[in-house]
Amino acid sequence: MPALKENKKYTIEDIMALPENEHAELIDGQIYYQAAPSRKHQDISGELYATIHDYIKRNGGQCKVYHAPFAVLLNDDDSVYIEPDISVICDRNKLSDRGCEGAPDWIIEIVSPGSRRMDYMIKLFKYRTAGVREYWIVDYAKDMVMVYNFEQNEMETYTMADKVPAGIYDNLVIDFAEMDI
Repeated sequence: MPALKENKKYTIEDIMALPENEHAELIDGQIYYQAAPSRKHQDISGELYATIHDYIKRNGGQCKVYHAPFAVLLNDDDSVYIEPDISVICDRNKLSDRGCEGAPDWIIEIVSPGSRRMDYMIKLFKYRTAGVREYWIVDYAKDMVMVYNFEQNEMETYTMADKVPAGIYDNLVIDFAEMDI
């Protein structure tokens, strides 16, 4: 994800002005272009979305789940615009026509070769400080799922064959071994 120009500070308006076929994120005023996801990335994203969506629906939950591209305006300023792979928002007052305005409760990022540094370092810090309750990093190349529960100040590591409990729900467990990926 190379930045556009290091010396200029971009805003959400600059992101919104990009052509529809160009996907990018804005972090601290820098634009980072996103490559098209791989088939495996999309398989994992689809499975996660379907599992979480079905769980919320079956349990009459109020949270909403979205998959990329879905805009998250993480801060009150206009210097951060991200499109997490999966976003779960429980406070519907944060939802607008633009996307989610504020921190989602749960974010899942699926690591791509070009997003490794962004997902493991930059976004981890941004999500934690913005008030995201839970952050998962799914790294299929490393056969790993890292779960950060920021409310409990805990981090657990799982494999892509494990059953992974969601911290924001009492009884949602995602069985990665059963995914069709």
